[in-house]
Amino acid sequence: MLIVGAKGFAKEVLEVLHQLKDIDNLVFYDDVNKNIASKLYDRFAILKNIIEAELFFKEKDDRFTLGIGNPIMRKELNYKFTSLGGKLVSTISPLASIGHFGNTIESGCNIMSGTVITNDIIIKKGTLINLNCTIGHDSKIGKFVELSPGVHISGNCTIGNFTFIGTNATVLPKIRVGKNVIVAAGSVVTKNVPDSCMVAGVPAVVKKHFNND
Repeated sequence: MLIVGAKGFAKEVLEVLHQLKDIDNLVFYDDVNKNIASKLYDRFAILKNIIEAELFFKEKDDRFTLGIGNPIMRKELNYKFTSLGGKLVSTISPLASIGHFGNTIESGCNIMSGTVITNDIIIKKGTLINLNCTIGHDSKIGKFVELSPGVHISGNCTIGNFTFIGTNATVLPKIRVGKNVIVAAGSVVTKNVPDSCMVAGVPAVVKKHFNND
């Protein structure tokens, strides 16, 4: 498998793959940090250009997973590596607690240790659910969403595509958070949030609107 990224969050994805005993033929990819070493932990090769990645997909393993945060970057990297012949796959920690009834987890999700997902939950493609998050029943999490560590999504919530929710934020029951939203760390969302804005505070209020362009 290829992990896109070789710093920060990519190292946490590595730990999940170690938990899953899926580190044979594992490589990382980093074409941004020019002075990066050729191997991570003196063991895992770091590929540095798309030619190497494309060859890896053809000759070794066509799977890749996203080791970088930021919803828009994750969307763009998915397109880039899929275009090279890769297949986006999920990495789900065995130390996450996931309910057995009515759940859908689409491809390319990173679900980290300590997360609790109950039942009748939909998690769309490419979403990152970080350490110790909770998601309550009958909630829907959109495409390429990022939940930072310790986020709590209550039951019957909807989180729109490409939304980022900061560390230790809480979304109360039956709330809809729109797409392209930033929820600041520590916020408590008590009312529906429109698309393309940033909210913060307890209770959370709109602080800024974004241009949809």
